[in-house]
Amino acid sequence: MTDLSNFDSNGPSNPKNNIFGLPFTEDEARLVILPIPWEVTVSYGAGTSRACEHVFRASMQVDLYDGETNDAWRQGLYMRQPDKKVLMKSDYLRKEAELYINFTSKDEAVEKNSFMCKSLKEINEGSANLNKWVYEQTRSLLDQGKLVGLLGGDHSTPLGYFKAIAEKHGDFGILQIDAHCDLRKCYEDFVYSHASVMYNALQEIPQLKKLVQVGVRDLSLDEWEFIQSSNNQVITYFDKDIKERAYEGQSWKHIADEIVSHLPDKVYLSFDIDGLDPKLCPNTGTPVLGGFEAEQVLYLVRKIIQSGRKFIGFDLVEIGVGDTDWDSNVGARLLWKLSNLLVASNS
Repeated sequence: MTDLSNFDSNGPSNPKNNIFGLPFTEDEARLVILPIPWEVTVSYGAGTSRACEHVFRASMQVDLYDGETNDAWRQGLYMRQPDKKVLMKSDYLRKEAELYINFTSKDEAVEKNSFMCKSLKEINEGSANLNKWVYEQTRSLLDQGKLVGLLGGDHSTPLGYFKAIAEKHGDFGILQIDAHCDLRKCYEDFVYSHASVMYNALQEIPQLKKLVQVGVRDLSLDEWEFIQSSNNQVITYFDKDIKERAYEGQSWKHIADEIVSHLPDKVYLSFDIDGLDPKLCPNTGTPVLGGFEAEQVLYLVRKIIQSGRKFIGFDLVEIGVGDTDWDSNVGARLLWKLSNLLVASNS
């Protein structure tokens, strides 16, 4: 275990240390943060593939005292360096995807264009390989007894981690914080689109028994029909309905308790930052009017833990990159709280 006797948690962060200025190695850490610099299928704004390094820099401004979890960080938090090969592949395939999306927007026949057929094949194969890589990385960490937090990148990135979680823990549920349902099938012809991650998870992971979506305010008719025909495997709390219930006098505690009641004993948090009010994440890829305050989401996570359910992992995705690094600052503080809560709940 790391000797913290000479580590000044009250002083300025040492940028030569790891995330949040902490002096842990990966071997010493209880929780490992896996950054995934990937944004091949984003539909609107780009930049999230570079978010990990921005969040790392912003993390140096986070004060370390966390009385709520009795400074769970002392058990060790560590973030790996973003994999440059993954980033390079993302950059290459993102350009291919942009060309493909532009081509199809003109109602051109893809099957008659050999270049576009080749691009689509490369994009789908690249995304499948990314899923496999994420699975292998997270499964290895889980096998070592580590807790894992995944830092995106776009929302397609945690699918491999979902599969590793399923193998490690068996039956589980996902609490999804998101402005979108992400239940589209092959969105824009991309099998592993960021807009399809929950559809793919439900199709490919039999251990995923429940998906509870919270904060949704943008969806397609197909997604609505998918939810309606899911036999309550998918339960969606729309932003509009949550707000109307609050306007009519219901407390967030009451609504949060109801949300938690739908979740099984083991819960994974998939947190697309666009679930927040866009004032907190203005550069996220697909911002939507409405959304939560950060503390509302953290309150909901605390309610999961207080209910006696097991908090087994999380991802934090779709953080944007802007001129002021405000998004990264918000992302770093959410990452800090989620990491401490995950460690404390598994101590």
